[in-house]
Amino acid sequence: MRFSHLAITMCGISLLAGCAGPQPRPGATAASARLTPPAIAATPVAAARQPLLQALARLAPDADRGVLALALQARECALRNGDADADARLAVIDYSLPSTHKRLWVFDLAEARLLFHEHVAHGQGSGENVARRFSNVEGSYQTSLGLYRTAETYQGGNGYSLRMDGLDPGFNDAARRRAIVMHGAWYADPDLIRARGRLGRSQGCPALREGIARVVIDAMKQRQLLFAYADDAAWLQRGRSFACDGRDARTILAAARGDAAQGGGAIGAISAP
Repeated sequence: MRFSHLAITMCGISLLAGCAGPQPRPGATAASARLTPPAIAATPVAAARQPLLQALARLAPDADRGVLALALQARECALRNGDADADARLAVIDYSLPSTHKRLWVFDLAEARLLFHEHVAHGQGSGENVARRFSNVEGSYQTSLGLYRTAETYQGGNGYSLRMDGLDPGFNDAARRRAIVMHGAWYADPDLIRARGRLGRSQGCPALREGIARVVIDAMKQRQLLFAYADDAAWLQRGRSFACDGRDARTILAAARGDAAQGGGAIGAISAP
């Protein structure tokens, strides 16, 4: 009964803020990328970190290796804190890329697969084609950075949607109050790029094209992880989601990018901590 009351309350809140309401439409398939999984090896966390990064880099060769490393570090911190399960899927959004690029990757770490590689919209308040401003404040219509844990789905103003809880204090922990959710949207269709030179923009939500949104949401619902990155100085300096082992974000990024520049080494085993 308590859960039902909470769900009804949050649904009411979502009608007032964030991305819950659809944006008016002017004038009225992504198949899983399956690769042969590396062999599973039972190794300690410190030893497994680098092979896991190498495996993701192979699955998503066009992704920034530093961003993948930072996302994996945030995942590791969430596991240590009991905020996520070892078999949780990991979605990575690189908002340093323009909206004209496919900047969302969804990984199934347990099966060593790239499930989706998609376009994703950012918030109106964050910028035009490139997101440059980020906020945790309700009414800013800006995207929030950091690690999220996904939660329940619901039918709202934008149809089938996925609630998320921010795990980065001060940077995205107002996500549920702001109704920052994953949903489908007409303005996230890459066909708009030819006409506008960019995707449309949300009110802060990671909006996907309507043809793929439900499939991605179903893959990401219920305690999966989503990591939203941008080259934002304040977040990189003070973000908490990736800061559990004493290394700062710049160190993690530089080490991974330097390794990539040197060839990255052999693809190793995926091992869940």
